[in-house]
Amino acid sequence: MNKRLTLKISGLVQGVGYRYSAQAEAKRRNFFGYVANLSDGVVELVVESNEPDLKDFISWCYNGVEMAQVQRVEQVWSPATGEFFDFMIKF
Repeated sequence: MNKRLTLKISGLVQGVGYRYSAQAEAKRRNFFGYVANLSDGVVELVVESNEPDLKDFISWCYNGVEMAQVQRVEQVWSPATGEFFDFMIKF
């Protein structure tokens, strides 16, 4: 059963290629959703997949982007909606 995971990633995460790296990793994992920079300096990730794979992705979010300095990853779990058919960067 798929879940939706909304992540708010804070720290030095904008201007370091975080969105592009997250998109590449999400596509590699066959996730659906999006990544976006928010005006407060946070990166928002919304991903849908199975729960074990999403839990593994949370670990990637802390250390997957070499130039980033992640301080916190907030998590909100909810049922998947199935509205996404790709993983995109929102501008």
